[in-house]
Amino acid sequence: MSAVKAKIALVFDWMTTAGGAEKVNIVLHEMFPEAPIFTSVYNPDRLKGFEDAEIHTSFIQKLPFAKNNHQYYLGLMPYAYESFDLSEFDIVISSSHACAKGVITKPETLHLCYCHTPMRYAWDNWHSYIKEYRVNFLVKRWAKRRMHKLRMWDRLSADRVDSFVANSSTTKKRIEKYYRKHATVIPPMIKVSKYKVAEEGPKGYFLAVGRLIPYKRFDIIVEAFNELRIPLKIVGTGIMEDYLKKIAGDNIEFLGYTDNKTLTKLYSECEALIFPQVEDFGITPLESMASGRPVIAYREGGALDTIEENKTGIFFDEQSPEALIEAVKQYKKVRSKFDPEVIRQHAKGFDRSVFEKRFLTFLKDKWERWQSTTSKDR
Repeated sequence: MSAVKAKIALVFDWMTTAGGAEKVNIVLHEMFPEAPIFTSVYNPDRLKGFEDAEIHTSFIQKLPFAKNNHQYYLGLMPYAYESFDLSEFDIVISSSHACAKGVITKPETLHLCYCHTPMRYAWDNWHSYIKEYRVNFLVKRWAKRRMHKLRMWDRLSADRVDSFVANSSTTKKRIEKYYRKHATVIPPMIKVSKYKVAEEGPKGYFLAVGRLIPYKRFDIIVEAFNELRIPLKIVGTGIMEDYLKKIAGDNIEFLGYTDNKTLTKLYSECEALIFPQVEDFGITPLESMASGRPVIAYREGGALDTIEENKTGIFFDEQSPEALIEAVKQYKKVRSKFDPEVIRQHAKGFDRSVFEKRFLTFLKDKWERWQSTTSKDR
């Protein structure tokens, strides 16, 4: 990397599924292709984009079912990350929503953490998170008992980070609340050129994209569109998939995993993206907007950083089917006011080129300051 002359390592949370954090991780890998990656578990069959990377996994990699069910080993994650030897590196960049930031570095090493959120299931709304998660009750019972120790470790490990970068203003507030640390906001990115505005316009269906897990609130979407009786396509898989299919009406189509080409086409031809969850940032609204399509979103979390009301989307104020139904009806009344080219132009402010420039500038500044400080201490 021309901006910084240093030996760099990347540390990621488990690399087992594709999501927003993993999209950031791919970009970090491509920005620093010579940097080895350290992670607890890696499943190359389920996560693409790292085929050319030098990846070091922890002992958890060899444990039964770990590649597909990393959550069973959450209690071992702190030890796994503390076991990595990073003593040869000048800079460690962790990308963390859980345990990656907990690595131990030598005093001379600069540790910068790109934080997607403080560990969600350890802090805010952790009671409801465990209650709603559709896993074996024995796992839930164990999780409740272990959460106190995990929370203490999470707070302690935050002190090992020298500089935090937050993905949104929401995450920045959480970092300040739970870790008592300052954070600089650098939003995640999309490659706008990958997305196109459909020449023929939308084709009448609404779209929802993401992992089918409790906090994403796909249950709200399904219940709302059962009532609305208008076409909805759902992209994604997860532990709630069977339940959602069971309660869904015949106007709702589950597409499972889709490749990027199919997904970009779905974005460009939908009426709007439905986004009812509270995300720390949320990549999918940007992907929809880069395709010229507005977003119908719950008014909280990272959506507030990316969506301009009545210009690139519509907000609703309660996580309920009733509130979403009203928002969809409102959209149908004003849909002609949404200009696809204006929406796409807004998304360009979150282009990958913008992220790379901001991140490299931040890293270079921190590294120069760090070298100056450590040289004085010698």
